[in-house]
Amino acid sequence: METNKHYFYVLKCRDRSFYAGYTNNIKKRVDTHNSGKGAKYTRGRLPVCLVYSKEYPTKSEALKAEYAFKQWSRSKKERFLIKEAGEGFVATKEL
Repeated sequence: METNKHYFYVLKCRDRSFYAGYTNNIKKRVDTHNSGKGAKYTRGRLPVCLVYSKEYPTKSEALKAEYAFKQWSRSKKERFLIKEAGEGFVATKEL
């Protein structure tokens, strides 16, 4: 089923690493990751939790946001997530 929603999202893995991706269905994608059928990167780092998502009007814009995030250093990613995800995000907290 095609949807007009396009999301850039960030997951925090069990090992405290981040995984960034694109989807058009956030809940389904996070469930897929946690079932072990998502990205190869996350399979050995389960469970994962969603720490950030943002809807974009086009797929292209969401993919550009994903690409930009992946180019950043770990510290810049943490600063961004603390700012954007709010006070509830703690970069070093165990899952």
